[in-house]
Amino acid sequence: MASIVSVNISDRKGVIKKPIEYGEFEVELGMKGDAHSGPWHRMVSLLAQESIDKMTNKGVIGLVPGKFAENLTTVGVDLHHLPIGTQFKVSDVLFEVTQIGKECHLGCEIRNQVGDCIMPREGIFARVLVGGIIKPGDEIVFVD
Repeated sequence: MASIVSVNISDRKGVIKKPIEYGEFEVELGMKGDAHSGPWHRMVSLLAQESIDKMTNKGVIGLVPGKFAENLTTVGVDLHHLPIGTQFKVSDVLFEVTQIGKECHLGCEIRNQVGDCIMPREGIFARVLVGGIIKPGDEIVFVD
C-alpha cells in the first residue's frame, strides 16, 4: 500500500522542512502556510522514503522526512517514474503531477548540509485540484 510517511512544512524556500501533525491543502495553492504555496506548478513537493533510503545507504547520516524540503514523504510508490498528468488522491485531496525532478540551485541548504540532494533526480511536484487535510498514514490512491 502506498501511503504518506510524513507531512512537512517550512516558512522559507530552500530550507529543510519540519514534520507536522497534518497539513491543510488548498485548491491551486498547495499546503497552507508553506513557503512554496502559491498559484504555480510546483506548489507541493513529494519524495519517496525509498529515495531517502538510497542516500542513507550511500553513507549519509541523519536523514529524516523533510530533510530534502519535501512537503510529503511517501512510501510504496516509485514517484519519479509517474508520468506528468498522473492524478492521485490522498484522503480527500486530489493532486496532479506537474513536474519530475528539478534543477538544484547553488547555495541550497539541503545540498550544503547533506552533500547531495536527491530531490532534483527523484522528487516530484504536483498541484492541488481538490483541497483537504492530509496526515501521516493516509493512503495514496491513483485515479484512472
